[in-house]
Amino acid sequence: MQSRMKNPAMVLTDAMGPIQQVLKAVETGGVDSEILELVHLRVSQINGCSACVHGGTTTARKAGVSEDRLATVVAWRETPFFSEEERAALELAEAATRLADRPEAVTDEIWDHAASYFDEKQLASIVLMIGVTNMFNRLNATTRQIAGAWG
Repeated sequence: MQSRMKNPAMVLTDAMGPIQQVLKAVETGGVDSEILELVHLRVSQINGCSACVHGGTTTARKAGVSEDRLATVVAWRETPFFSEEERAALELAEAATRLADRPEAVTDEIWDHAASYFDEKQLASIVLMIGVTNMFNRLNATTRQIAGAWG
């Protein structure tokens, strides 16, 4: 496999700084880093972004996510390894990533479930992480970025 080009945010270098600022803001929302890493990984799995799945697995390990959780985040509903809070974040991540799959992708039920565990600032952090991850997934998949090529 060969990439088509460098990541567009690396080509248009003025783009990377603002993206990194959004990611820094995500970190200030008060959400546990393991949850943010799980959200990133699950969104990347859904979108089939090998570069982000690889990178997400690496950063999740650094954040303390166990091997059992890394191996089963793709099937989080059927495993005992995730808290109810994490399940709410993963459910929101899936719904917000699969917007075209149904008329109301993020239902009130899904939102309210997440809101029962996270305050507004934390929800903002999770939603921004979902959005930035989806953006990177689309950039990387479109340009065929290679898993592990970024170091």
